[in-house]
Amino acid sequence: MMTVELLTKPSRVPQWLRILWANKKSRVGVVLLSVFVLTAVFAPVLAPYDPESTDFAAALPASGDHWLGTTQQGQDVFSQLIHGARTSLLVGLVAGVFSTIIALLIGMTAGYLRGWVDEFLSGLTNLALVIPVLPLMITLAAYAPVRGVWLIIFVISVTGWAYGAKIKRAQIITLRTRDYVTAAKLAGDGPMRIVFREIMPNMTSLVVVGFMGAATAAIGAEAGLEFLGLGDPTTISWGTMLYWADNGGALLTGQWPWLIAPGLALTMLVTAMTLINFGVDALSNPALREE
Repeated sequence: MMTVELLTKPSRVPQWLRILWANKKSRVGVVLLSVFVLTAVFAPVLAPYDPESTDFAAALPASGDHWLGTTQQGQDVFSQLIHGARTSLLVGLVAGVFSTIIALLIGMTAGYLRGWVDEFLSGLTNLALVIPVLPLMITLAAYAPVRGVWLIIFVISVTGWAYGAKIKRAQIITLRTRDYVTAAKLAGDGPMRIVFREIMPNMTSLVVVGFMGAATAAIGAEAGLEFLGLGDPTTISWGTMLYWADNGGALLTGQWPWLIAPGLALTMLVTAMTLINFGVDALSNPALREE
């Protein structure tokens, strides 16, 4: 009798999480991302040394005391690698949220409201799409009076929303004629309430996919700007590690871990978020779900 009750008892695990976990690719991505998140949260505990400490000898090879060696300034590379996860995840989360919010406001408003509003916002989106993003990001970061992680987040947010807005506009055009939208109009609901309370819940998967894409792009853009020297060189991040490894001639001195470790970490983090997108796609399309 107890066995029957256990089998018929509904699972406490949310359905969306079970769908993500059922997808093999998404499962690998969730595990990898969880490892990075835990590493970032417990970085002070996991790192054997202070990442900014210069008390060690310079350019030490990998050893039992320093798993990845030390930098030209005498800093422990492994400790910097662990603390660098915090910066990448922070930039990905915050810049991804800001880019998604901007894309939602512009794309959904343009798709629902016809006339001059749609024409103006669509023209603004098309203009943002044709402007080369990388040169614009470099220009904004290079001529800013201050530098740091928050400047990079701002630059990524204001340059990375256009593609998401275009997709959301196209989706809302197909949804604005549905019966529940017509019923909301007859009930006297305003345009913004209809857009964000009636239509947006039916675009949850698209919004999540857009956020994951924006966060992934933000992580790569932050590393690229830091590597080019357009960020704060005193910040501990994977991008600044690559910047100092290049300046310190890691390839010439044989300090391969100093150069490879942050690049490999960036690759694995971006791969994890890309794999999770397969599970997110399965949330909106039952045909893609795996038993």
